[in-house]
Amino acid sequence: MAAVKELLRAESDGTLSFGDYTLASKTKKDNFEFEGDLYKVKTFSEITKLEKNGMFVYESVPGSAVENFKETDKEVAFTVSAPSDVQFTLELEPESEYEVFIDGTSAGRMSTNLSGKLSVSVELSADQSAEVKVVKC
Repeated sequence: MAAVKELLRAESDGTLSFGDYTLASKTKKDNFEFEGDLYKVKTFSEITKLEKNGMFVYESVPGSAVENFKETDKEVAFTVSAPSDVQFTLELEPESEYEVFIDGTSAGRMSTNLSGKLSVSVELSADQSAEVKVVKC
């Protein structure tokens, strides 16, 4: 999967794509309007971070490329790629339980902490991506 060269873009299916892990230095794009919200992305080889209306949404270490990111009250779904294994953190509902699916296979149930953060690690290698779905239980 290629990095998102625009850093942040709206897709025709109503999803967002963002992140470029091939960049050597931190680059950002802000005030990106999508469905009435303002988004900001910071991305490079070491980290990718997405904010919506000034609030945390997604962060990965190392940097990643995310395609077709869609968030609803019940689930978050996207495809992630990175040059190696990646750990991402999502902001979800505080103290709630979610089931995490990687490429259609359940990775188990996980609970968010008091601030609603949920961290997941995905094993990847260069030119590999994984479909991620996080569903509220």
